[in-house]
Amino acid sequence: MSDTSVYTRKLPRHVAIIMDGNGRWARKRGLPRFAGHKAGMDSVRAVVKVCLSQGIECLTLFAFSSENWRRPVEEVGLLMNLFMAALDMEVRKLHKHGVRLRIIGERSAFAPELQQRIAAAEQLTVDNTALTLIIAANYGGRWDITQATRQLSAEVARGDLQADAITQELIESRLSLSGMPEPDFFIRTGGEQRISNFLLWQLAYTELYFTDLLWPEFDDAAFAEALKSFATRQRRFGRTGEQVEKMLDA
Repeated sequence: MSDTSVYTRKLPRHVAIIMDGNGRWARKRGLPRFAGHKAGMDSVRAVVKVCLSQGIECLTLFAFSSENWRRPVEEVGLLMNLFMAALDMEVRKLHKHGVRLRIIGERSAFAPELQQRIAAAEQLTVDNTALTLIIAANYGGRWDITQATRQLSAEVARGDLQADAITQELIESRLSLSGMPEPDFFIRTGGEQRISNFLLWQLAYTELYFTDLLWPEFDDAAFAEALKSFATRQRRFGRTGEQVEKMLDA
């Protein structure tokens, strides 16, 4: 990369977050797990507000993984209802503030009504440019890479593409975040230190940040603290620290 701005930028262009700890937050208070998911919506609003105020271009939130279907049926049903309610309540507010909404993941598992609401929300906000908010729902990093390779395999089978013409850039063009900058900064709340099948391809050079705060506790001040950590990182992209320093001095 010849652009030295990737080394000097103090704020990330793209933040990706695993919002972990809703259930534990509720359990600590003697509440049902679903109460934690509802409380977590306040943290979503806080993070979106900071991104807008700081000029961060893209925010990706891991809302529901492809593995989350293994949770109790009642909880999954409540999560789907919360998803629909959030689309109803929040999308027009997002639109008012210039936020573009995108949903990534395998939609076919969702009820037709939810699929329709997702499509309508995306269409309403498609031209907005203040912030792109990406919700990963029924998403998995392995699924993402698999669906991309299936697309390319089909093109090869049709004779539209030669196998030796497949490059990293071509694979990236078929992934769910195609057209978006790769995440600069990854945050996981809840004390776990793993990426849990989230954006496996896209996180290759992402700065990682883990906090013990449960997601409903992650407010604007906590996000600001995380962004301070990012600002101290030296991003080398395979170069040595000395090479980066010389680029900055040039």
